[in-house]
Amino acid sequence: MDNQSRMVAEKLYAASDERLVKGRLRAKKLVQRFNQLPVEDKDGRAAILDELLGQTGENCYIEPPFRCDYGSNIRIGKNFYANYEAIILDCAPVTIGDEVMFGPRVNVFTASHPIDAVVRQTGLEIAAPISIGHRVWIGGNVTLTPGIEIGDNTIIGAGSIVTKSIPANVVAAGNPCRVLRAITEEDKKYWEEQRQQYNEEEQTNF
Repeated sequence: MDNQSRMVAEKLYAASDERLVKGRLRAKKLVQRFNQLPVEDKDGRAAILDELLGQTGENCYIEPPFRCDYGSNIRIGKNFYANYEAIILDCAPVTIGDEVMFGPRVNVFTASHPIDAVVRQTGLEIAAPISIGHRVWIGGNVTLTPGIEIGDNTIIGAGSIVTKSIPANVVAAGNPCRVLRAITEEDKKYWEEQRQQYNEEEQTNF
């Protein structure tokens, strides 16, 4: 098994492998171009994301500046939005569902290192995948650590450090991140009423 295969399979691998070095260099060049494009060049940024990332759904929008390790291990669904300074270290696969929003400075870290100092100093690394479900909202300055999953419809509060998987349909926050409460039918009713009120007020403006 080569180092690239080992990397995405949660096995120790050598990041100094020539193929992996070339992969990171490719990503750095594309990310540099992405971050330096004029503000109004949305089509140019979308084209670079299509080339950089393993998969992008319809209406994938990432505010520059953005950083990633390889890009090819990132798969994003439709209607994705990431605010400024998102960092995705995609040594292992990162899967993001539909209708997901990132606040500013969200960190998605699949990369890790051996706990034993002697093995760590050899330069060997390890990574574990991260999965984010559909309709998830991740607040600003959140860090997702290797191997975690976020369930559908869940909200992760700003500043959280997520060290364990979080189930669907909850509000979670903290360091370490923990479930605060379920998202309920009362929430749905309240926000639907707010939306209807907004629509009515907008109509009166014409």
